[in-house]
Amino acid sequence: MAKKVTMQKIADHLGVSKFVVSKALSGKEGVNETTRERVIEAASQLGYFTQKNAYGQNPLRRALTGEHDRNKQSVLVLMPNIRSQTQDSLYWGKIVDGIALALDQEGLGMVIISEHRADHFVNVLNPDGLLGLIGVGQISTAQLLEVRRIGLPMVMIDHEDALIPSDTVFANNIDSLARLVNHLIGTGHTSFRFVGNIRYSRSFRDRWIGFRSALEENGLKAPVIGDELLMEGMVDEVLREQFRLWAAEGKESGTLPTALVCANDLIALTVSEVLREAGLNIPGDVSVTGFDNIEDSLRGVTPLTTVHVPKEAMGRAAVQKLLSRIQNPAAPLEKILIAADIVHRDSVGKPRA
Repeated sequence: MAKKVTMQKIADHLGVSKFVVSKALSGKEGVNETTRERVIEAASQLGYFTQKNAYGQNPLRRALTGEHDRNKQSVLVLMPNIRSQTQDSLYWGKIVDGIALALDQEGLGMVIISEHRADHFVNVLNPDGLLGLIGVGQISTAQLLEVRRIGLPMVMIDHEDALIPSDTVFANNIDSLARLVNHLIGTGHTSFRFVGNIRYSRSFRDRWIGFRSALEENGLKAPVIGDELLMEGMVDEVLREQFRLWAAEGKESGTLPTALVCANDLIALTVSEVLREAGLNIPGDVSVTGFDNIEDSLRGVTPLTTVHVPKEAMGRAAVQKLLSRIQNPAAPLEKILIAADIVHRDSVGKPRA
């Protein structure tokens, strides 16, 4: 039988005191954020949170029993205000709209929190009035630990945490990007580059996997990690300048790929702008594709070929999964993939001769 993972064992593993571990895991003040994250990661890796009767595995919350309960309770929507994760976002805002509509149909309320620090986050929680949590976008392990510690059922949208497993909802990023690349190959393209930092998010990484798998299946040279253009959002002038220099060098040497597959529409729109500034034609010189199908993807000088992510449907799916989890707390965790479709527009054409 495996030995129980105790706070002392975690402390010994990290070379800190049991007191520090206890404070870090309880969410109390007096431990800096770096140390707290180290404790959480070590505790997760050692199996502290998965053992029976572990700290943070509170008794299961009461299931919904009728309309009276539903009308009195709300769902917490946590969307930390980082990386443009706001209600004003053309991507994240639509997901929240889907959550709101689905909760309204169920007669449930919604409380949105944008706090990104775990110590602040826990101070605004009133668990007794909450059915569960839906996380939207990237959320720190420390915050997810607080949710787990107080016993709230949770579902993540477009994010997962290897240390704190939960039900998740994603677009079918791998298959959708592979279909998009197959379309480009069918158009005649054989020279590609992926634009986006695959360490930025799980969705970016999955899209890169779809990109790579499509090339491999068609007998084309597949990239290795590190070969992608590491551009996270293309809003930073430094990143713009890096891409501008890369494009100018490729144009001068004649090595510019015929197709740029971008991790999302925001990157694709900025890539298109920089290419035009360099005197390159889209799609005559370079085809450009995006992902997400935000509203601006249609409004560019050259409307983007992209993948339509049904953002509202992702929000609705998360609500249904959360309600199902509340009713069936012991059911296996699920990763729900929402199908996404290619939207064909003017930014893709035959490769240049």
